[in-house]
Formats: sequence, C-alpha cells, structure tokens
Amino acid sequence: MRLKSVRGLMAVAALLTGTNAAEAHIVAARLGDFYMGASHPLTDLQDVVLWIATGVLAGTLGASKGRWLIPVFPLGLLVGLALGPVFGAVSAQLANATMMLAIGMLLAAAVQVPTIVLCAIAFAVAVTRGAANGAELGPETDRLLFGAGLGCVGYGAITLTMALTAAFRRTTGSVTSWRAIAVRALGGWIAAIGLMMASLVLAS
Repeated sequence: MRLKSVRGLMAVAALLTGTNAAEAHIVAARLGDFYMGASHPLTDLQDVVLWIATGVLAGTLGASKGRWLIPVFPLGLLVGLALGPVFGAVSAQLANATMMLAIGMLLAAAVQVPTIVLCAIAFAVAVTRGAANGAELGPETDRLLFGAGLGCVGYGAITLTMALTAAFRRTTGSVTSWRAIAVRALGGWIAAIGLMMASLVLAS
C-alpha cells in the first residue's frame, strides 16, 4: 500500500513538472480572450494544486485572516501576468515546487500563520502562476480581457476553497479531531508532491 502511494505521488509530480501551459490556448481560442483567461488555469495541474493549497491554508486560519486573500490573490495574478515574459520555465517550476512544499508543511504542522505572512504566501503563489499563465500568450491575445478572466476565476477559486475549508472545520476547534487530521494529512500529501516535483526539476 505504501509503495502504491509513493508511485502515485511520483506520477502526480511528473505530471505537474511536465505540464505544457501552451496547449490550453488551442482549446480556449474559440471562446474569446476573457474565457481563455478564465479557463486556462483550470487546465494546468500546477494551478489547481497551488490554488487549492493556498485556499485551504487560508480557510484553516479563519475568516478574519482569510478574507484578505480575496483582493490579494487576484491582484497577484494580474501582477504576474504583466511579468510573464521575465520568468523562465525551469525557475517557475522550481518556485511552484518550493511553494507546494512550504504550504503543505504549514498545513501538516497546523501552524497559525500571521496575516501578513499568509498574504505574502498567497501573493507569491499568485504572481508565479499569473506569470506562468501569461508567458505563452501570443501577440494577438487581448491581455486586458485575458487578465480579467484570470482575475475572476482566481477570485472565485480562492474564495470558494476558503469557504469550503472553513465550513468543513467549523464543527470543531480541536486539532485532534478527524477533520483537522484530514486537513493535516492533505498538507502532507501536498508537501510530498512539492518535494518530488522539486527533485524532478533539479534532476532534469
């Protein structure tokens, strides 16, 4: 059973490092630049894992801290979109792996992260993923519409994930409850994926 889990994590890490963001443009091109911006992150496993991990972390810390991410995360996506051409593919993948590892460890350890640190983590995730989403855009793409779609889906994803996590944990405040343990276990899996992903990037 343990061997199967390790193989599963390695497969996910390999998929994350091998994701080609440019392929999504073909699928979404006929839907318009706004819809391309909104659907593009949903086709990239690195976006899915990091966005969910960030939302879960914020949700475990409570509404008073998590609500700051509602403006911070979409803003970070737009900043990253503007900086897209600056980031290299390898450095971005290594940054993604590092953030997965860091967020996963924070979740697994049930650390009470200060609001300013939470906002910094979320902003870093958003900037990196915004840059990755915008790095392959062609000159014919309307970046304003693409950014609007990206910002909207970022707002929706982070808000929904935080709300679901907060609702899941609302019934108890004990760190030993099965709900809290489930969230910490999820953090362990995210950290393991990040570690394997970083190993694959450095080995290539």
